[in-house]
Amino acid sequence: MATQKAQNGMEEDAMKRLDGRLLLVGAGKMGLALLEGWLKQGLRPSQTIIQEPAPSPQAHALIEAHRITALTDAKSSGPFQVVVLAIKPQILPEVVSPLHPLTGPQTLVISIAAGITTGRLAQLLAPDTPIVRVMPNTPAAIGAGMSVLFAAEGVSMANRQLAAELLSAVGETAWIDDEAQMDAVTAVSGSGPAYVFLLAEYLAQAGETAGLAPDLAQRLANATISGAGELLKRSSLTPAQLRENVTSPGGTTAAALAVLMAEPGLRDIVEKAVLAAAKRSKELAENGTS
Repeated sequence: MATQKAQNGMEEDAMKRLDGRLLLVGAGKMGLALLEGWLKQGLRPSQTIIQEPAPSPQAHALIEAHRITALTDAKSSGPFQVVVLAIKPQILPEVVSPLHPLTGPQTLVISIAAGITTGRLAQLLAPDTPIVRVMPNTPAAIGAGMSVLFAAEGVSMANRQLAAELLSAVGETAWIDDEAQMDAVTAVSGSGPAYVFLLAEYLAQAGETAGLAPDLAQRLANATISGAGELLKRSSLTPAQLRENVTSPGGTTAAALAVLMAEPGLRDIVEKAVLAAAKRSKELAENGTS
């Protein structure tokens, strides 16, 4: 899996490469996160169209602030160099089918609809449309996301670079060569933030049990999780090495880790959780409901 971090200039290169117009279909939380990232990196509002039948107050404010054209139906507004599908997978067929005339070899389609394969998308789009499927995650909302991309057969290197650079506006990117791995990607990074939030929730509850006031327990848990995450991001050490560095033999951390690492312990629980999420991702894709 090839990985790249967002760097100064990378996203600007994407904006230079985007010499045509971009259609963003869906202005929910992820769509807005992407749009905000692109605008910060120089995307011109004049080359942007948003298709969103019911904009949220946040979306409406962003649209008004940048004077972006917003439509309930963009099928007569082409052509577009890029179409980004930031919609729920359940409504994708009914939303994408009318966009068929806007697609084709000259239009890159980037889909972040979970569970919708490139093969399924190809059935809804014009022949020879280049398709890149992406699994982002919620930290994209603060520019700290992790997006994993898969390019369907026939996608040019230029379009691959454009897709990666657009997603780099909201965090790191990585490529996979086997689309079947998207189920595991979904289970680890797509759903992963929820696992971390649950840990913060449980850590605060345990602090209360140990005698801390609820507000202080939650504050300590939140700061510990976010601080440890930032340390992990900045450090060149592995998670195992960082864990060992904070663990003194016979100390308090060692006592806690003895419980967490017992058999069966946290590792088994996390593995079961990730495998369950991956299994469900595969089932939803096969059923065509997500």
